[in-house]
Amino acid sequence: MLEGAILPKMLLFAIPLMASSVLQLLFNAADIIVVGKFAGDNALAAVGSNGALINLLVNFFVGLSVGVNVLVARYYASNQEENLRETVHTAMLLSVLSGVLLTFVGCLGAKQILVWMKSPDEVIELAAVYLRIYFLGMTAMMVYNFGAAILRAVGDTRRPLVFLIIAGVINVGLNLIFVIVFGLGVVGVALATVISQCVSACMVIVCLTRETGVIHLDIQSLRIYPEKFGKILQIGLPASFQGMLFSLSNVIIQSSVNSFGATVVAGSSAGANIEGFVYVAMNAFHQAAISFVSQNYGAGKKDRIIKILICAQIGVVIVGIVLGNLAVYFGHPLLGLYTTSQAVKQAGMRRIRVICGTYALCGMMDVMVGALRGIGYSIMPMIVSLVGACGLRLFWIFTFFRMPRFHTERSLYLTYPVSWTITFLIHVVCFCIVWSKIKKAGQECQV
Repeated sequence: MLEGAILPKMLLFAIPLMASSVLQLLFNAADIIVVGKFAGDNALAAVGSNGALINLLVNFFVGLSVGVNVLVARYYASNQEENLRETVHTAMLLSVLSGVLLTFVGCLGAKQILVWMKSPDEVIELAAVYLRIYFLGMTAMMVYNFGAAILRAVGDTRRPLVFLIIAGVINVGLNLIFVIVFGLGVVGVALATVISQCVSACMVIVCLTRETGVIHLDIQSLRIYPEKFGKILQIGLPASFQGMLFSLSNVIIQSSVNSFGATVVAGSSAGANIEGFVYVAMNAFHQAAISFVSQNYGAGKKDRIIKILICAQIGVVIVGIVLGNLAVYFGHPLLGLYTTSQAVKQAGMRRIRVICGTYALCGMMDVMVGALRGIGYSIMPMIVSLVGACGLRLFWIFTFFRMPRFHTERSLYLTYPVSWTITFLIHVVCFCIVWSKIKKAGQECQV
């Protein structure tokens, strides 16, 4: 990451990461496809409509892994081995504690939160069952995410990809067995997900414990080092709050979608699953921006940061435009994988046309956030994103969307591209200000 041409190395880093994310989503999509095909549209709505809620509860802790990624990358680039060892052990214990807390909150609060979201009566019980089982696997999910963040921070995106492939194949196989053979429906899909998450977590732990280098994990040495914990929070908490509040705005939007009935919920769920493939492909460049900028900033090679940002933006725009428009063009047959209902397909296409067609804007916004976090500024992009994206979406929902003229699905979905555009432009201005300060000071600027 510190020497030579940037774009080829960024692609070598991003492509396995992109493949990992796409495969992870593909295996998650298997949940929705199997349950939609073999358990009906209500089961499809029950599983698919939980995405926003799951993200709301999970993103706070996943955001902390951003702090882990940045900190590990900096210590690795500057050869601070003891600091790196303490960060690794703090991060992995933090992942376990986070997962236990999520399991407790998710299992106890599932039904009530769905009631607050105004989930349709015909799907709420199924959705609650799915959530309770799903959250039993939260510790495994957190362990994998934090472990993968450590590996990616040192440039290893291949092994997380291998782990996901193995766990994903297990997930799909168990889906088919539990749903088709044993007729477990929503319960079977949730159980398959939990088991596959446990498999991926075990593989990450084995990988880190067998490492002989600076990221070696010694289970007996797990502890929270206060200084490293504080730095992880310093960088990760703003990302956590941003992710959580973004998800909160999406939960509110999902609640608005729920008001249109089970058919629209099912169509929106399937459409959101398809658009997720575009998002995670673009997000690989966001992750690349964080790791590349963090390492070069930590090594004092600030002259490469602008080049990294440009390369990441080129990559994310190309991926967003190509995959987004492919999703629109092939949207109808893709939705046919999830359901045979024409009404559900039409509802899904109404979402895909608006969001996938403009998704490159979201990727551009995220790359700017990644660059800012890579140089240590995490609070600024959080505030901008909350005001520019979340605030605008919530303002629209609680004002114009309540008017009969604007109370439509299209009006609801349009809040996404509008908020992405405004937030991206503000992030560009913020980066220019920060970069000017760094160049003027000629030294590291603290958050």
